[in-house]
Amino acid sequence: MLVDSHCHLDADEFAHDRLDVIARARTAGVAMQVLPATHATEWPALREAAALDPGLHAAYGLHPTFLQHHRDPHLPELEAWIERERPVAVGECGLDFFVDGLDADAQSHFFEGQLRIARDADLPVIVHARRAVDQVTAAIRRIGGLRGVVHSFSGSRQQAEKLWELGFMLGLGGPVTYPRANRLRTLAATMPLEWLLLETDAPDQPDAGHRGQRNEPARLRRVCETIAQLRDVAADEVAAATTANARRLFALPD
Repeated sequence: MLVDSHCHLDADEFAHDRLDVIARARTAGVAMQVLPATHATEWPALREAAALDPGLHAAYGLHPTFLQHHRDPHLPELEAWIERERPVAVGECGLDFFVDGLDADAQSHFFEGQLRIARDADLPVIVHARRAVDQVTAAIRRIGGLRGVVHSFSGSRQQAEKLWELGFMLGLGGPVTYPRANRLRTLAATMPLEWLLLETDAPDQPDAGHRGQRNEPARLRRVCETIAQLRDVAADEVAAATTANARRLFALPD
């Protein structure tokens, strides 16, 4: 059994075949998926998507690349929404210093606000950190009392170790299947399994065999198999460990 720890199943790309996508995931052994949010106006639609199957679990937050949609009242609204809905996590939130035109101070304001909400609600946080791993790590340390995952991790081993020290897991997905992703593949081959989660980030970040196509959670098996090959172990070992990690972090059912 596999858990897709990061899948945007509510995205418009799945509007015409969402139920088929879920069915293909189950056939591929992906029994559960965590669905992180991007901005406040889509929280209700995400809730509806998560209600389609008992293996779908919502997380609510304010994604940094949707900064133009965020307003200060959204933070207390998020706090109230989380108290009412009791999702498995707060997120997707974080920092993105890759996309041009995203104000760094505004990003930090919303990110740290969400970290405090997660800490106070005793929920894990799903973190986006693109060209911002050090800054994200510093914020996590500054707020304190947190646990979670940095999804689609692309940093160094040293940066990874600092996150593990803070109780944060790493989410790895399609990029690890690309042969030229040497640093990421080395990390996947050597990191402690207790800190690893598998993800697709569907509909984005397809594996090397589906470059340029819409990604979907059924393809998580390819990520698992690639990491197992890199570690020279059976895929079942990686599946069992990462499923246990996801259950522990997100308090998912057995």
